Amino acid sequence: MSTINAEQPGIDPCAIPCKVLSNGQKIPAIGMGTFGSDRFSAEQVSNAVLEAAAAGFRFFDCASVYGNEKLIGEVFKKIIGGGIPRQALYIDSKVWNDRHQDVLGSCRQTLEDLQLDYLDLYLVHWPFSNYHPPGCSVDSRSPDARPYSHERFMSTWRQMEQLVKSGLVKSIGTSNMTIPKMELLLADAEIAPVVNEMECHPHFQQPELYRYLVENGIQPIGFCPIGSPTRPDRDKTADDTCDIEDPVIVDIARRLGVHPAVVCIKWAVQRGQIPIPFSVKSAEIRSNLLAVTRDPLTDDEMRAIAAIDRHCRLIKGQVFLWEHAAGWEDLWDLDGSIAG
Repeated sequence: MSTINAEQPGIDPCAIPCKVLSNGQKIPAIGMGTFGSDRFSAEQVSNAVLEAAAAGFRFFDCASVYGNEKLIGEVFKKIIGGGIPRQALYIDSKVWNDRHQDVLGSCRQTLEDLQLDYLDLYLVHWPFSNYHPPGCSVDSRSPDARPYSHERFMSTWRQMEQLVKSGLVKSIGTSNMTIPKMELLLADAEIAPVVNEMECHPHFQQPELYRYLVENGIQPIGFCPIGSPTRPDRDKTADDTCDIEDPVIVDIARRLGVHPAVVCIKWAVQRGQIPIPFSVKSAEIRSNLLAVTRDPLTDDEMRAIAAIDRHCRLIKGQVFLWEHAAGWEDLWDLDGSIAG
């Protein structure tokens, strides 16, 4: 495994802009994703997280379902032991669908695996408790799948609120929510979500949801910020393309002399969302971080990117599960969008 002292000098973390959440907590304006254990080796993922810290990343987005939190916990131990204090890091994780009725147990397991005393942010990964058991094909019907229930979700959310009160987590949030569900949550929550994590990139900008979140003081975090060129084949259709292949993105990248992925990250940060890219390549990790510190896009370029929204969701695996649930017709929200 690499050491914390990389050959190339890191970017001063103080140069990375921060967002102030509705509860006053600060969060870096870009994070490092850790979803990659299905495509890369344990050593590659470990080195990527370590390299990201050396480069200047301080926000790391984790989740129990990624299956690598024990591995990443060893990396965090090395990072903190290498001179970066815990309070300088911003670390989140998520409760998976099979633990909605045991949020405390899920959080404690994550803390043990990540070798931490607290999380800066803990999210409900999906608003449904539906999931496939290990070894079950993603396109199989789940006999235990159920339609969304606000009452069940609020039972989960009350447990999330207790985590804040107990000091195990500093902030709580949601992931993959829709406006109708968020409206219900905000009406009944004692502690409101400070973020909502969602698929968000130039070809899937979700402007209505994005605007609703901002207007209600909820910070959007966007996964797949450059599209998802390595997404599973099950999620691909004939008309899918990655954002980095879009001619508008490519033209802007040529002007700036950067990779098109950098343009996508610049767009995300300037728009106001927090991108969480993942890469195992040192040069890409550093260029992703540099994207937020130099050469901003012009107003014309921001408008040009806003015009290429294709409303194209790339990560469809969970949607497939919903559609194969018993009574899946009830999973759609009132606005006609897929629930979740």
